Amino acid sequence: MSAGDDGNSAYGRKSFQRSKSHFTDRITADGRDGWPVAAARYRLVVSRACPWASRAVISRRLLGLDAALSLAVADPIQDDRSWRFTLDPDGRDPVLGIGFLSEAYDKRETGYPGGVSVPAIVDVPTGQLVTNDYQQLTLDFATQWTSLHREGAPDLYPERLRDEIDEVMADVYEDVNNGVYRAGFATEQAEYEAACSDVFRRLELLTPRLARQRYLVGDTITEADIRLFTTLVRFDAVYHGHFKCNRWKLTENQVLWAYARDLFQTPGFGDTVDFDHIKRHYHQVHTGINPTRIVPLGPDLSGWLTPHHREELGGRPFGDGTPPGPVRPGEEVPAAGRP
Repeated sequence: MSAGDDGNSAYGRKSFQRSKSHFTDRITADGRDGWPVAAARYRLVVSRACPWASRAVISRRLLGLDAALSLAVADPIQDDRSWRFTLDPDGRDPVLGIGFLSEAYDKRETGYPGGVSVPAIVDVPTGQLVTNDYQQLTLDFATQWTSLHREGAPDLYPERLRDEIDEVMADVYEDVNNGVYRAGFATEQAEYEAACSDVFRRLELLTPRLARQRYLVGDTITEADIRLFTTLVRFDAVYHGHFKCNRWKLTENQVLWAYARDLFQTPGFGDTVDFDHIKRHYHQVHTGINPTRIVPLGPDLSGWLTPHHREELGGRPFGDGTPPGPVRPGEEVPAAGRP
C-alpha cells in the first residue's frame, strides 16, 4: 500500500492500477542479491492498516522471526510525504532514526519516482531500503529465513503443495486481494461492476472448497490462507461500504465467516489485527472516496470472537509444529483496535 506523488486525494479520481514492486532485491540464505539473512540486521516497516503489510506481520509471528527481525509500525494516517512514524516518540523511528519511510527509499535511490509502499524491509546499518516486494517477501520468510525460524515453526509454503498454493493465490490476488481495490477506486460504472463481480464470483467459488476442508490447501495453514485472511478481515469494516463491495457482507456467508473467525482466533492472526488502524486509514486517507473523512462507528466486531466450529473439519493449524508464543512486548495491538 503506497503513498504516491499525486497524493492520497487522487484515490478514487483516476483509474486504479497497482504498481509493481520497484525494489525487488531478495534477502536470501546465500545472499545472492547482496543481502544475506542475518539476525538483527534488518527492520520490517509495516502499517497495521495495510493488507499487504499484514501478510508480513502474520508470517513473521507464525515463524517466530520476531526475535530476529524488528518491527516498525507506521501511523495509519499517511500524508503525501509517505508513511510516517508519528506513533513513536518525537515522531521518529527509534531504530532507523527517520520520520518518514521515504527517507529509506531516498537512501536507496535518490529521486525515486514511484510510491512509497509497505511492507518494506530496511537495512539497519545503512538505513537504506532493501525490498518492497510484497509478493515475494513472505515466501522468502518461509523458505530463506529457516535458520532463524523458532522451534516448532509451521511450514507455510510446503514444497509438495507449492503448485496448488501458487494457483490458489494467483486467483485470490487477482479477484479478491486486488479486486476490492479495483472496485473501490473505479472511476466508471462498468469498471466498478466488473471488479465487484470478480470479487464475489471468486468468493463464491471458494465457499464450497472451504465448506469441505478447513484450510485452502492441504490440512494446515499455508501462505494461501494468510493472503485470503488479510482481505476477509477487512471486508465488512471497510471493503463492504467504503469500496462498495456490498453484494453481501462476510458475516452473511456462513462458510467464509466461520473460516475467517477460525483464523482470527488462531495465534498469529487476530492478535496482529488493529481494526482502529484499518478503519481510520481507509476512511481518512482516501479523501477522493470519502471527502468528509468521517469514520463509521460500525460494524460490531464482537462476532470475531464467537465459536466457529471449524475444528470439526479436522486439519492441524500448525502441522507438526506449535503455536507461536505471546506477542512481544511493545507489539501488542492497543485495546482500541481489538474486538
